[in-house]
Amino acid sequence: MTPTPVFAGIDVGGTTTQVVLVDDRLRMLAHSTTHTPALEGGRAILDAASALIDDLLGANDVVLAGIGVGSAGVVDAAAGRVAVVSDSFSGWAGFEARDYLEARYAVDSLIANDVNAFLAGEMIAGAGAGRDNALGITLGTGVGGALWLDGRLFAGATGAAGEIGHAPGFGDLPCTCGQRGHLETLASGRSIRGLYEAATGTRHSAAHIAALAADGDREAQRIFREAGEGLARAILVATALLDIDTVVIGGGVSNAWSLLHPAIEAALAVEPPVRGTAPLIVRGTLGDSAVAQGAAALAYAARATV
Repeated sequence: MTPTPVFAGIDVGGTTTQVVLVDDRLRMLAHSTTHTPALEGGRAILDAASALIDDLLGANDVVLAGIGVGSAGVVDAAAGRVAVVSDSFSGWAGFEARDYLEARYAVDSLIANDVNAFLAGEMIAGAGAGRDNALGITLGTGVGGALWLDGRLFAGATGAAGEIGHAPGFGDLPCTCGQRGHLETLASGRSIRGLYEAATGTRHSAAHIAALAADGDREAQRIFREAGEGLARAILVATALLDIDTVVIGGGVSNAWSLLHPAIEAALAVEPPVRGTAPLIVRGTLGDSAVAQGAAALAYAARATV
């Protein structure tokens, strides 16, 4: 019997690396995780990921057909490497990731920004499947963004298209990037923790603050309502400029969907887009494996177009 062709997706995070295998119908067949040796350099990072790939291939009757990598940072997709990344990593920016993987496995490989990979996965095999134009937003420690236009990722001139988290006009609080008033100062896990501590003097995780909001804590409710209102304003800008019809939201903070989604919808009802109809607002369905599945889906799509 001929082994099933599979595509590997790698999600390189600052703490954890995840690998998935998907088949040519983009169904996830296997997955595994390991610690990311983020401070040990690019080779160590991909050695750890490759060990997972090798284990998964050995445990399944499959043959590897392509590899996609999703990584935080500014990615030079054409060169096959991360160009700029935070100081959570050492020796990852500039490492020839695509060359390493293609030499090791003799299959085509690619690397994409993690939010781009998230959105690709959701548009190809998740919440946005069948739709052609979308803004993707991830709400985690920070706020990331990506664009899917006319059925494909839109990277922009420098690969940073869609980065709505660092759009200005959302107050005057300092942002982690050194500027002020960015969306990230309202809607990220870090900002939700900081805003609640400033209001109450107590420090909790964003998940705990969401639970407090669900139990009636008015400060927690206010913070999530203002996060939702900020997201709605960002969605209005994207809709006005690009006429998108879908917004896919993921990341850990999106677990508070019952708080965020009503606030977004209420704000859009008060101030609808100029075209008169709001885009569909959906939560991603691929969960914690969205980036890895999206990276694998991109590898599949790249092979399918050859």
